[in-house]
Amino acid sequence: MFGMTVRRFLGISLLAVVAGCNQTDKPADLGVTSDPSGVQTAHQQQTQVAVVQGSCPQVFLRDGTAVLQRYGKGAKDDPQNLAYQVTLADTTRQCVLNESQLVMTVMVQGRVVIGPAGASGTVNVPIRVSVLDGTNSLYSELVQFPVQIPADGGAGQFIFTQGNIVVPGGSGGFTKVYVGFEDGPAKKKRN
Repeated sequence: MFGMTVRRFLGISLLAVVAGCNQTDKPADLGVTSDPSGVQTAHQQQTQVAVVQGSCPQVFLRDGTAVLQRYGKGAKDDPQNLAYQVTLADTTRQCVLNESQLVMTVMVQGRVVIGPAGASGTVNVPIRVSVLDGTNSLYSELVQFPVQIPADGGAGQFIFTQGNIVVPGGSGGFTKVYVGFEDGPAKKKRN
């Protein structure tokens, strides 16, 4: 009787583990394709395998870089002269593995709020995406991302997407992706 109960429990546990190990979204689901026409060749389909989400490096918001505040009239840290505030919040990622590298797409949800000295329109915000394996930098790019400030004075939301992030040799156990705001000149990709 006890042995039968243990076997049933192990069988149910195994099914739960297998059900929990699913693949990530396909590139078409995120609007990301491997070529401009959106059609993959037979060779690409054979050499690219979706990675189980647990093997895809996690995305973290860097401490102190998830909020960007811009002030008008040369003021700084004066709430009455705040033009707008942009905040990064939730993150997700999708990975594809081929013979020699891991290719990632990172998505971050953000929000923009207009301040007392602000106006509606489009502003460019500097967002850096970095991939580190321990202390070794595998990828780093600064993007000037356009964000629309709503005309009605309310808050606006946006989705930042950075695709084709190449991690040579795949993902090690210490590989992490960091996203955050950064002031400074745009730099080229580093692979």
